[in-house]
Amino acid sequence: MNPESMNESGGVVITKMNDLLNWARLSSLWPLSFGIACCAIEMMGSFASTYDMDRFGVFPRPSARQADVIIIAGTVTFKMAERIKRLYEQMPEPKYVISMGSCSNCGGPYWQHGYHVVKGVDRVIPVDVYVQGCPPRPEALIGAILELQKIIQGESMIGAGVGKSA
Repeated sequence: MNPESMNESGGVVITKMNDLLNWARLSSLWPLSFGIACCAIEMMGSFASTYDMDRFGVFPRPSARQADVIIIAGTVTFKMAERIKRLYEQMPEPKYVISMGSCSNCGGPYWQHGYHVVKGVDRVIPVDVYVQGCPPRPEALIGAILELQKIIQGESMIGAGVGKSA
């Protein structure tokens, strides 16, 4: 059988198992959207038809047990931090966090004058990707999803060094 006829009839794809698993994981990110303030409006706009996050395999889930990414969008108060941590702990491994907007990144303009605002969600749960802006545009969230896909692509699911690479 010559190689030309093999390519036309379907052929065989050879790859590493890690590459195949990472490709499947980065092509089907299911975020748990946790919108608290005005950044949530921009996050919802990202999932609308204008920006079409479905083309990246991003499909929002209503349950933490089905999600592998949590997007924190908005001001995190100490009262809300407990709930964020609980939702994060309910997510299956491997799990990722995107912090969206100045308020979730560093407390925004509220942490200086309010006793109730956490100075960044990274004090509650570990953050993988930060999205800048107040509020950040949907394009910035798409950029964060692409950055998260690069992180996932560099991970190892099989063998030595399983999980997030340092």
